[in-house]
Amino acid sequence: MHTITTGLDEEQTYATDWADDWLLAPPNPAHRLPCRVGPKDMRRLELHAVLTASGVAPSPGDTEAIELLSALPDTVHATLRRWLGCCGQCGCAV
Repeated sequence: MHTITTGLDEEQTYATDWADDWLLAPPNPAHRLPCRVGPKDMRRLELHAVLTASGVAPSPGDTEAIELLSALPDTVHATLRRWLGCCGQCGCAV
């Protein structure tokens, strides 16, 4: 715990109590919550990445179109990525 005490002459005095301060242990991977990204959400994220990597950053009004495109099957989504010229640089799997 770190405290700062200001005296009458505006001189600052720092009091440090290091007995209550310690480093946290790294998280245990076994205690993590299971979290999986669904296929539709993964396609949505990949579509955002492909559009951005292609120089077409999605506008806030494009979310409905992106949601509808993300609901399409994987084969259609792979074709969209190919049309947009994705070469794997954005992190998506072609």
